[in-house]
Amino acid sequence: MKLSIKPFIFFITALTTIDSSAQSADQAKRLFDAHKNYKEATLTQRRFKQKDILPLIEKRKSNSLYSVESAGQSFEGRNIQMLKLGKGSKKVLLWTQMHGDEPTATMASFDMFNFFEGKNDGFDALRKKILDNTTLYFVPMLNPDGAERYQRRTMQGIDMNRDAAARQTPEAQILKGLVDKLKPDYGFNLHDQSPRYSAGRSAKVATISFLATSYDYELSINPVRERSMQLIVGMNKILQKYIPGQVARYSDDHEPRGFGDNVQKWGTTLVLIESGGYVGDPEKQYIRQLNFMSILSALDVIADNSLTKENRDDYYKIPENGKWLYDLVVRNATVKQAGKSFTADLGINRNEVSYSNASKFFYYSKIEDFGDLHPQFGSQELDAQGFTIEKGKVYPTTYKNVSEISKLNALNLLKEGYTYVRLTPDSNTRSLGLYFTTSPLHILRNGQAAPSGTPGLGNTATFILKKGGKVRYAIINGFVYDLDNFKSGEGNGIIE
Repeated sequence: MKLSIKPFIFFITALTTIDSSAQSADQAKRLFDAHKNYKEATLTQRRFKQKDILPLIEKRKSNSLYSVESAGQSFEGRNIQMLKLGKGSKKVLLWTQMHGDEPTATMASFDMFNFFEGKNDGFDALRKKILDNTTLYFVPMLNPDGAERYQRRTMQGIDMNRDAAARQTPEAQILKGLVDKLKPDYGFNLHDQSPRYSAGRSAKVATISFLATSYDYELSINPVRERSMQLIVGMNKILQKYIPGQVARYSDDHEPRGFGDNVQKWGTTLVLIESGGYVGDPEKQYIRQLNFMSILSALDVIADNSLTKENRDDYYKIPENGKWLYDLVVRNATVKQAGKSFTADLGINRNEVSYSNASKFFYYSKIEDFGDLHPQFGSQELDAQGFTIEKGKVYPTTYKNVSEISKLNALNLLKEGYTYVRLTPDSNTRSLGLYFTTSPLHILRNGQAAPSGTPGLGNTATFILKKGGKVRYAIINGFVYDLDNFKSGEGNGIIE
């Protein structure tokens, strides 16, 4: 009788895979928990500029762990630098902020530098494994001119992620030159995306989205792209422990101008990562932590080639990015128009407006949709069943400046249905244009009229919700104030 040992081999292989996955998950948890020890303390908000990271690069020039070199000059002459570390045969190129307003992975990169500089912290073996088996090339802030203005595009007004073919920007020429010179085995194209993307058709924000970029219109899969999928599958498994249901993937339609698609075509296994939104994390510090953990975990499996244990077909089980989210949805509000009543939902988005040389921002919110929004979701939702939506009243007293208004009892005004306060003609805010106030009120300059009629499509999102003649909720500039549970000292008001 002939005995088969194949089932036994399969059993051993399965046990090995399970054990390896458990070890990876345990290590990822330790990295996640330890992030606070490596978090770069000088980068705490998203809107930093190149001048803020230059000292962090400069101090590493004297550290033997690194080789720091200029990769070239931006359109405005800013020096774009590359940090090299490691001595392994597998070359990995990581670049951040090719879009100037996408800084999450830049923060995480400096956290990773702090990590690689550590010792005697329980991660020595991981550091040695990565640095002995890979050579890492980091280009933090590839588009410093855009970062200076906190804008997506370069100074030329070109989206450099659509400039891989024409290469009209010096920044695109730099990246192409690095790919040609280094011939990296792996690449990480690190981005941010809108916090309004959903993970599939769901109410969950896509906190991290991936893409194994396509190198042709047929969406072919060769060994180079297959490894991208396998890396993403492994990273997704780890992230599900921390953001369950909040990982998505982009449609893999081929974009012939895109760097991700072309780098993949040029022979580098490319993973595109988009840092989206996470409720309660406007400065993306939690998402930064997820970047730190997941990218280091990916470098670990690149180092020992264990990424090949993942099944590429699982890549397609990750839900696609959807556009099903508003920042706020007010549901089931009763609307009264022309003596008639009906029920409507309101979809509201809070848009960032830059000020102080683009280093700071405030929110300006508008009603983006109105009607039946049941297929859509809100990162925040308010059920207004039984409440009537009304335009707030304009307070009869005018004030000379915003500081006078800030002394008013906003809660009392809102309870009486006043959402608007007017400034006098000689107010010193006339030259500011659209601006903000920390008072939960909508401030009108002299001559600026409050919207007429029922709040609706295209209006600034300021209105009240009443039941039985009592104002329960005030929505000011797209932010909800529960007048029964009012918190003083907090506000996102607007000055128009």
